[in-house]
Amino acid sequence: MNYSEIAKPKTKEMQVAPNLLGEGDLTSKTPWPEIERELGVDGRDSFNLAQLAIDRHCENGWGDKVALLWEGKDGGEEAYTFEQLRTLTNKFAHALAGLGVQKGDRVFIFAGRVPELYVSVFGTLKLGAIIGPLFSAFGPDPVRDRLLDSGAEVLITTPDLKARLSTILKDLPQLRHTILIEREVKAAELDQGDVRYEQAMAAAPSDPPDTTTSREDYSIMHYTSGTTGKPKGAVHVHNAAIQHYATGKWALDLHPDDIYWCTADPGWVTGTSYGMSAPWLNGVTQLIYESGFGASAWYSAIQKHRVTVWYTAPTAIRMLMKAGDEITQKYNLSSLRHICSVGEPLNPEAVLWGHRVFHQAIHDNWWQTETGAILIANYPFMAVRPGSMGKPIPGTTPGIIDEAGNEMPHDAEGDLAVRPGWPSMFRAYWNNEALYRSRFNNGWYITGDRARKDKDGYFWFVGRTDDVINTAGHLVGPFEVESAFMEHPAVAEAGVIGKPDPLAMEVVKAFVALKGNYEPTDNLRRELMRFIRSRLSAAVAPREIEFLPSLPKTRSGKIMRRLLKAKELGLPLGDTSTLEED
Repeated sequence: MNYSEIAKPKTKEMQVAPNLLGEGDLTSKTPWPEIERELGVDGRDSFNLAQLAIDRHCENGWGDKVALLWEGKDGGEEAYTFEQLRTLTNKFAHALAGLGVQKGDRVFIFAGRVPELYVSVFGTLKLGAIIGPLFSAFGPDPVRDRLLDSGAEVLITTPDLKARLSTILKDLPQLRHTILIEREVKAAELDQGDVRYEQAMAAAPSDPPDTTTSREDYSIMHYTSGTTGKPKGAVHVHNAAIQHYATGKWALDLHPDDIYWCTADPGWVTGTSYGMSAPWLNGVTQLIYESGFGASAWYSAIQKHRVTVWYTAPTAIRMLMKAGDEITQKYNLSSLRHICSVGEPLNPEAVLWGHRVFHQAIHDNWWQTETGAILIANYPFMAVRPGSMGKPIPGTTPGIIDEAGNEMPHDAEGDLAVRPGWPSMFRAYWNNEALYRSRFNNGWYITGDRARKDKDGYFWFVGRTDDVINTAGHLVGPFEVESAFMEHPAVAEAGVIGKPDPLAMEVVKAFVALKGNYEPTDNLRRELMRFIRSRLSAAVAPREIEFLPSLPKTRSGKIMRRLLKAKELGLPLGDTSTLEED
């Protein structure tokens, strides 16, 4: 069979007719007014993402519908209706207000997939404060850097995770309160500023908070890695709700009777835009699965909860492939009607595997932390070309451009860029206006990705234009890892690259030069590995450490990661005219 393109059945033959019915829907130039009418916000300058995602359904008669279906690590289950979430999020907004939190203040959350996290996020939004989700596997240093940069005054976490931060809390003088979710472990004693989640909720009223938010008020802040300097806080606004709703409908093809599962961690942008906002804006019941990856466990969850739409990551798909085809025969996965993937390019082999095992293609899509929502996707009605990101969503204009901002011809490789103005576009890098402005040039937002577009309008990812490492969908800034190495007394300098890996796409490899009184031993390598993992996290720590006498640098002293990578992969070194002389 020729798999250059996976054809789709005709719309009338599909189990569920897709929300977008054909190419004509993709070429609509002005979809946003219609989307705003569907959401009931047309002509309104003021609305709130949380109220649209939760309260709106209660007002429209869906209050008794299950919104959140939670399965815990121990197999226990809890279900929350939209009406229950409305009450709980109102109470949390009042609990924050009782701590002195005001509109525009930064509230960060560092917790796993527990119901209280979702209540906290939407309660914070209802108050008009800015929520900052953090990856629960982070070590103390990334948490400190993000809390310091944002000026966060409140941290929501658990006793266990707070203990992980014990060494850095003293470095956060602006942090006034820590709210402790004590689902599993109760804090023996409360430190100054600590607040018990349950006690704060019990004392809070359940009426809506008296706060008005505009479209352009800040809502969510996600930190994204770069090649130099600390991670940058990409700030989004309540207006993003429009595109979250639309892309949940168009790309994920959500319908009111779906059971939806997004496997992304809530600390990442996929876990908020599509693990919180999009499904609930579309009135969908979503599964929240607390445990981590396991092929049998995941298939069991799909079978048990009759999941219909599944949004996951390429690394997870490759791990399922590694577990084998046979295991899928043990489970009834027939409820699945639409499978999507994001976080890194989905290799063609994975698309074909999905077609064989699930009897349907896995639909890749493309977007970034900065874009806030899906911009390019493979749609249910559209033939899938394995390896392609798909086609743009209605109302947006991505393009492949050269350095001057001119669009490139079909199949030419260039910079992937987007015309600004889509609803979910980030509005700032926190306290870094110059960097924000630098991302826009000649009427384009410059994504930092390289791509090409074929003659039929399908986009194909080529690679990054910078040194940011994509490991299992997590973007890792080399500078952050290198800085952690430099804190160890044995390290004179460090350089970090992404090394190709068949499962994670890339793994982090570090090159380390030692100070004169240290020897490059296996024991020191293991010590450095433990040291980095204690400060960052296992997810972003190097898998390999190689000792070198010195690292290649420019005459100005900048480490040339390009040369490190070229030598690692056996590639030509290219221009070395700026290389520091021995």
